Amino acid sequence: MNTRIGITLALALTLGLACAEVNKVEAPAQVKSAPKRQALCPVMGGAVNTNLYADAEGKRVYFCCGGCISAFKKDPAKYIAKLEKDGVSLEKAPAAAAKKE
Repeated sequence: MNTRIGITLALALTLGLACAEVNKVEAPAQVKSAPKRQALCPVMGGAVNTNLYADAEGKRVYFCCGGCISAFKKDPAKYIAKLEKDGVSLEKAPAAAAKKE
């Protein structure tokens, strides 16, 4: 009798694992999210004013105040790297501005 119970349990376990394998759902490929737009000033962290910007490295960066533009121009690569590290997708600078760099 113990043998029957053992065989039954083994069979149930095997079938259970087989069913679990058949019903296994593959995780979807990583879904790309929409590009994160710049909302915060990279210098002071305030909300950006889209009328205040500077172009560097072919990218347009927005600021909260004129003082932040001056700080940015001293080391634009530092602030661009910070924004990109935070997942911000910067706008491309217009072609005319990119040629002046």
